Amino acid sequence: MDDQTTRWDDDEPHEECGIFGVYGHPRAAEVTFLGLYALQHRGQESSGMVVSDGEVFRTHRAMGLVAEAYENGDRIHSLNGHIAIGHNRYSTTGSSNAANAQPFKINYKRGLLAAAHNGNLINTGTLREFMEETGAIFHSTSDTEIVIHLVARSEGESVPEMIADALRRVEGAYSFLFLTEKQLIAVRDPRGFRPLAVGKSGNTYFVASETCAFDIMDAEYLRDVAPGEMLVIDENGLHSFYPFEPARPSFCIFEHIYFARPDSKVFGENADKLRRRFGRRLAIEYPIEADIVIAVPDSANTAALGYSEQSGIPFEIGLIRNHYVGRTFIDPSQTMREFKVKVKYNPVRGVLKDQRVVLVEDSIVRGTTLKQLVRLIRNAGARAVHVRVSSPPVRHPCYYGIDMQTRRELIAARSDDDHIAEIRDFIGADTLGYLSTDGMLRIAHDYSAPDAGFCTACFSGEYPVQPSEQVNKLLLETKFIG
Repeated sequence: MDDQTTRWDDDEPHEECGIFGVYGHPRAAEVTFLGLYALQHRGQESSGMVVSDGEVFRTHRAMGLVAEAYENGDRIHSLNGHIAIGHNRYSTTGSSNAANAQPFKINYKRGLLAAAHNGNLINTGTLREFMEETGAIFHSTSDTEIVIHLVARSEGESVPEMIADALRRVEGAYSFLFLTEKQLIAVRDPRGFRPLAVGKSGNTYFVASETCAFDIMDAEYLRDVAPGEMLVIDENGLHSFYPFEPARPSFCIFEHIYFARPDSKVFGENADKLRRRFGRRLAIEYPIEADIVIAVPDSANTAALGYSEQSGIPFEIGLIRNHYVGRTFIDPSQTMREFKVKVKYNPVRGVLKDQRVVLVEDSIVRGTTLKQLVRLIRNAGARAVHVRVSSPPVRHPCYYGIDMQTRRELIAARSDDDHIAEIRDFIGADTLGYLSTDGMLRIAHDYSAPDAGFCTACFSGEYPVQPSEQVNKLLLETKFIG
């Protein structure tokens, strides 16, 4: 786990990664490029793909956004083949550099193999140390490369068996795509922390982190890869296996709160529907007399609409977000930090002046961005600012693939329900209300499959899979970006 320069906008929970796979399309690289474009929100550090024509792998990986990495598509014309996997990366394990860009590929005793991973493994430190002592050479600091080594060392009789053997040795969260010369293999961990969906158009199969990646291809969403399932796609179609011991599902609730695009279906349900219900429930739990409801754009838009619908308070566009802020704001001077919110957001003064405002946000991490937003809204003439958050207080770090700050940097970790007033005073709001955990889970269960279970560890501290003492110490005492 490597430290990394703090990003200019690190007051948000950052996306994990996005993966996309296609089998049976004559222009698999072009389709993968479009799928990764749709999944851009899940990772902005690097993008890559590996394409197979049945015999040869062709690869491209580069730093930057999808358009930058492929030079607006110019770099994909030589990537011939009908099977491909692609990856957009936001680092949660392994530093941010080109060596960690995925997919990874190897040439080993069974031929060619490539892998792309969304999630975070929590026992790879011990595995890496053991493999290095026994002669393994690593080219990256990513946990995905460790899995590739485990596959290569397996004595399984087939590639799917070797992959299953490798994944039985790791702990944590993963949705994996593997590529052989002739197969696309999708695997989801037994608890199903991270989403993974299957789609089809004609004779072409697609696998992606979110269903929004299917829409651009007019593909039909078939189903999710089930927790603990391995799905092998080849010339004979889909083959389903369950090679792992079953476990209680622990779907990441933050997918519904923040990560997934609102037009996506994750864990079998539309993200937009749940976010709107979260906002409605928030209005019931924390009503207030006000003139307008506005959102912190864009991730809180749907929850704010729900709050408005339930409360009867009109929804307005009170903040405009600059969508063209690039990745050049990594820096650091104090002057730049002071301007970061003004660069990203601008108040609509004609909407806010003399109004009592309900400001809806999806989550609070450190609180520094929200503090500056409240100040912007007041300076625009608002009479009052009431902050409502469509999730519970984030009090604990995440081990399973979200770049959540260490506990000491989470503003809510320093308070309990009796001290929410301290957070209210810090951000400068007139009132502050968080959605209750019970209210959130009632909605999530009402609109999910009967056997669905959710991971709420970042709120409760109750971890479905306990990390090692070493990992726990790092997350509590240092800044974890990995």
